[in-house]
Amino acid sequence: MGSAASDVGPVRVDIVVPVYNEAGGLEASIRRLHGYLRARFPFAWRITIADNGSTDGTAAVAEHLATTLAGVAVVHLAQKGRGRALRAVWSATDADVVAYMDVDLSTDLDALLPLVAPLVSGHSHLAVGSRLAPGARVVRGPRREMISRSYNLILRSVLRLGVRDAQCGFKAVRADALRTLLPEVEDESWFFDTELLVRAQRAGLRIVELPVDWIDDPDSRVDIVRTALDDLRGVWRLLLHRHTPVGEGTGPALRPTRAGVVGAVCTLLAIVAALALWGLVR
Repeated sequence: MGSAASDVGPVRVDIVVPVYNEAGGLEASIRRLHGYLRARFPFAWRITIADNGSTDGTAAVAEHLATTLAGVAVVHLAQKGRGRALRAVWSATDADVVAYMDVDLSTDLDALLPLVAPLVSGHSHLAVGSRLAPGARVVRGPRREMISRSYNLILRSVLRLGVRDAQCGFKAVRADALRTLLPEVEDESWFFDTELLVRAQRAGLRIVELPVDWIDDPDSRVDIVRTALDDLRGVWRLLLHRHTPVGEGTGPALRPTRAGVVGAVCTLLAIVAALALWGLVR
């Protein structure tokens, strides 16, 4: 049986669930996650609900869960932004490993232990769930599939990111690595964890990628087109920014060539055009 934070000493894994206007489904998801952790997770854990600027009844539901379930905490932020919520919780955590997952629990929870185990053991610095790695099983519509594959192709070709799927809402980081990386990450929204991965790779940190089973949530609140365009702006910022790797890693700084910049512009324009066309025909 797993151990909650209140059952045994220091927290080993702090699992953050960022939420925005999720009053309707929050309780069911947290109770499901809580039950899973108690029954099957071997490390001491805590669930932290990070409410970032909700305007419905999410705050009240989160407070109720924190007072009735052992090992559940809640943090409220006045401003919206997934990255902002993760930064706030991760900056204050006392855990050895921090993780996050989307509130819809689209990723099979059986992937959680394989995600954090390499970090607890010291084998790796970051771990990411991947819907594009060999062995992953994914159920989602063609529109999301097209956008995801195009975006990750940009990351690999333009920013040379070695991770196949930077967007999956299922990641974990060792706290010691996080303390070095967080000050370098500028984004406060959906691009936050992609930027975290890019900066980790540039610093020479070890990243492990885990294929996951993932089922798309048809009730997702994410504005796909707007998020994709914001992400592309983030890619452009990192492409043009001459970055000195943090820490003592060996990752090379990125110095874009003229050909690389031209290629990036063409790719970005192609994706924007595809998104616009899809919006007209859907």
